Amino acid sequence: MTGVWHVLGAGSLGGLWATRLFRAGLPLHLILRNPQRLAEYHAAGGLELLENGTSRLYAIPAELPEATTPIERLLVACKAYDAEAAVAEVAPRLTKHSEILLLQNGLGSQQAIAEQWPESRCIFISSTEGAYRQADFQIVHAGRGQNWLGDPVNRQRPPWLGELNLADIPYTWAEDIMAKLWRKLAINCAINPLSVLNDCRNGELLNHPEPLHKLCCELSEVLRACDQMDAADGLEAEVLRIIQATAQNFSSMHQDVQNGRRTEVSFLLGQASRAAHQHGVVTPTLRELLDRLQALLRRHGLPDD
Repeated sequence: MTGVWHVLGAGSLGGLWATRLFRAGLPLHLILRNPQRLAEYHAAGGLELLENGTSRLYAIPAELPEATTPIERLLVACKAYDAEAAVAEVAPRLTKHSEILLLQNGLGSQQAIAEQWPESRCIFISSTEGAYRQADFQIVHAGRGQNWLGDPVNRQRPPWLGELNLADIPYTWAEDIMAKLWRKLAINCAINPLSVLNDCRNGELLNHPEPLHKLCCELSEVLRACDQMDAADGLEAEVLRIIQATAQNFSSMHQDVQNGRRTEVSFLLGQASRAAHQHGVVTPTLRELLDRLQALLRRHGLPDD
């Protein structure tokens, strides 16, 4: 018998995973943060997924964090800065050998959760899927990507991976998930802040080759200092490829700032800057970029961490 999935966070990626798992017939519950959100969800009739030009509504069962049913497998799909507090709200419901799947940007939140709940198996996820929230409880699947799953402590594949095949969720079990997470962090650090500071679409970053080059060089040095040689290899070439492939898109951080939402700067540039300091890597471009970005966030009345 398959275990029940609990999805914490009904945003873009959480909603994308939830709707695909649910339509595959797998038992699943959404966890919504408070009674108001639960009432709004019920009023909407469920989660709507727009995919390949087709829209469908999925009436996925939903509950509050304080529900009493046990949680064996928890997909945490909220922002990095909310993740640890969100898990703490449902922690009394976690079974002794529960699994926590962490679908956050950057680094830092995953390690904090793994340390806080050592009896649970924490599986880290790095995703390149394209999804965004068009309205409350309305998810647009904007581009098929890949999901890398891995456990830096226990590399044994979990038995439920076949359920992702049933749900048509593309995935790879990564023997070295940290390399995937570091690589994505560096790519985000190269693209997101420059797009915010220049107030531009990704493709327009090609008009700023010098800071982009310097930043990629410094990030590569940081990755090497952290023993992430594979993540460092060919970083700038991949950053340029992604910029060209997403030329008409606004980065996620740019969208956050434009919509007055808190960014994940502490788990992206902040994490890279802390790693550089820890390993004695001099990164003047990265440091200046972080200072300018934090000043801009303060001007917009947004948290700078």
